[in-house]
Amino acid sequence: MHVAVITGGSSGIGQSAAFEVAKRGTAVLLTYRGGRERALETVRRIEKDGGTAAALPLDVARPDTFEEFRETLTDVLAGWDRTTFDQLVSNAGVGQPPVMFEDTTPDLFDQMVDVHLRGPYFLTQTLLPLIADHGSIVYTASTSALVSARPTPGYSVYASVKGAQIVLTRYLAKELSARGIRVNAVAPGVTRTRLGDDAFAQHPELIPPIADRTALGRIGEADDLGTVIAFLGSPEAGWITAQTLEASGGYEL
Repeated sequence: MHVAVITGGSSGIGQSAAFEVAKRGTAVLLTYRGGRERALETVRRIEKDGGTAAALPLDVARPDTFEEFRETLTDVLAGWDRTTFDQLVSNAGVGQPPVMFEDTTPDLFDQMVDVHLRGPYFLTQTLLPLIADHGSIVYTASTSALVSARPTPGYSVYASVKGAQIVLTRYLAKELSARGIRVNAVAPGVTRTRLGDDAFAQHPELIPPIADRTALGRIGEADDLGTVIAFLGSPEAGWITAQTLEASGGYEL
């Protein structure tokens, strides 16, 4: 039985990735920070469909807790007759409201770095001994960090740390290639998730202008990204590494 660990798997893109990975017969260990009930509901849905899943709390901004998390994860794996797992999806994140460069505070900067770079970096490092040879790692980056992006004022911190994730993807793909571990990233465009206090649910008037700027005529949905993440972690993507795959419906094309 293959096993995937998906951070931020209680809602949005991470939850969709958990469902898609489980459909492929892979057991899923998903993490959550504040959404325990949503995480448990995700587990129940996977199990109802005949899959195997479990949920554990994790704050990716707290590297001091990663060793304890690894120990708990090891116990879960033992219950599944495994000592390693095959796929790490580093997806957990937080949204950032638009804040102009001159108004950016050290606290906001630190939060973005801790959640989107420092946390994923050291969580991957902590879990690396548990990742099986020929396994895979997928980071959830952002189209805002791509060279082709048209910068939107107010997101200099968010885009910068997501850009660092893309660089990290390439460097880890090289360093971990000796073990056959593939490392890729997916770059979503504007996607309907719970980040930003459910902004699109609260402000549906924001959707049409974004859809007009997207080649396929709508904003992204979590399921659009879940299928891409499941693909990148699957054997079908076995010859893909060091890549950042844009999945945006042609945003700003």
